[in-house]
Amino acid sequence: MDKLKQRWGIQSNWAIVAIFIVFAINGSFASWAAKPITSFIGLSAETTNAWLYWPLRFLLIFPIYQLTLPIVGWLFGQFNFFWAFEKKFLCRLGLGFLFKN
Repeated sequence: MDKLKQRWGIQSNWAIVAIFIVFAINGSFASWAAKPITSFIGLSAETTNAWLYWPLRFLLIFPIYQLTLPIVGWLFGQFNFFWAFEKKFLCRLGLGFLFKN
């Protein structure tokens, strides 16, 4: 735990627990939120080939996850951590221009 606290710049064990909880909740939420969207656009596992359905579903879940991660983090008092996490992650994907002033 001490290595994580040092690496992430966190002071308390509660913050680490909150961060893990946020990752878990947000992953489940993003998957749940993508289901009605895939239904709306006519994608379903029953009618679409699995080789097409799952990559498309992943491509849909990914932006939902990225958008909701700071929000769920805010609910647990960890907005600053998740905002910095998002900026670093998106910069690594080549989307750093979104955060330049």
